[in-house]
Amino acid sequence: MTVAALAARPIPTPPATARRGPWRAGAFTGRLHEPRTAALLGRALGIAVAVCFVTGLISHVHQHSPSWLDMPSRPVWGYELSQGLHVATGVAAVPLLLAKLWTVYPRLFTWPPARDLGHALERLFIVPLVAGTVFELVTGLLNIVEWYPWRFYFPRVHWAVAWVVLGSLLVHLAVKAPVISATTGRRRTPEPRDDQLSQDRRALLLGVGSAVGAVTLATVGQSVRPLRGVSVLAPRDPAVGPLGLPVTRAAAAARVAPAALDPAWRLVVVGPRPVELSLADLARLPRHVVRLPIACVEGWSATASWSGVRLRDVLDLARVPHGVHVRVVSLEEHGLYSVAPVGPSAARDPLTLLALGVNGAPLDLDHGYPLRLIAPNRPGVQQTKWLSRIEVITRG
Repeated sequence: MTVAALAARPIPTPPATARRGPWRAGAFTGRLHEPRTAALLGRALGIAVAVCFVTGLISHVHQHSPSWLDMPSRPVWGYELSQGLHVATGVAAVPLLLAKLWTVYPRLFTWPPARDLGHALERLFIVPLVAGTVFELVTGLLNIVEWYPWRFYFPRVHWAVAWVVLGSLLVHLAVKAPVISATTGRRRTPEPRDDQLSQDRRALLLGVGSAVGAVTLATVGQSVRPLRGVSVLAPRDPAVGPLGLPVTRAAAAARVAPAALDPAWRLVVVGPRPVELSLADLARLPRHVVRLPIACVEGWSATASWSGVRLRDVLDLARVPHGVHVRVVSLEEHGLYSVAPVGPSAARDPLTLLALGVNGAPLDLDHGYPLRLIAPNRPGVQQTKWLSRIEVITRG
């Protein structure tokens, strides 16, 4: 028996007495539970999911890049834009998903529940698609507000489930392609004239679009500064914090204060000619000021004026060759991002600093005193604070 024949093999219909509750005939009377409305909402939701996936992929590669991959350091606002889009479209996808589920949920109770094996498999693939999408949005929203009521490592699980959603979505689109084409394509099947249905559909789509616009405006101000005043639901104001910048992880939480404030602190640079630099040594090196954004994975970003010494000047002191990957090590011993790689592009970029000050003032402890990394086009979690060591990454 061929696969096609097996998929088309009929499944016995349950007895009519089992058709009760939401399975009974006429259980759903809403007129907008119909294919065209579902397809239009699905198209908008699909675009949001696609943007989320692509920008999430960019963020994941930035944070978990293999040692051989040299992430570009330009444009300086690249990560700020991609992660801002990731969070903004994730928030916008919430009302789209709710509207889409409301439109299609009566189809969960079609009769018979499955006509044949192929139909049963098609319905089965809806489970990981819906469950995965809900999981991604819920955990993503909780990550934005930095509330983690679970025990798993969020980036790894969020990344894995994203691939489950993508695979399920592609299968769903392949199965539903004829319906989507017939309802929204250029050669869609003409609908019987129904002015009331058209008006109701327009009203629903307008309401959903307004909800998407409202939640976007209410949150996107944490990365789009001109909209700060209307972003009343944004979990963070990027202009509020010591020295005009927010603090995601404070020195007290990192338990670095004694080591950071120790007068004997030195920056150790491991290279062909290892060096140890005190704050006084760093102060004697050429000082530079750059204006760079710091963009956090939670979706907020802020631009500041950073002052310090160029990383490439310090690497030259240790005679670290060009083209190598290095890593910076924090005084924080057990943090998830206490060690961060720096590729050749960023390491030799003239805008990459070992920062000693920000916005015209010396660094305070919560912003990374005595020394922190600031580099263009880089996640905030990898703008490592409380630096103690710089090493060359050796390849096995």
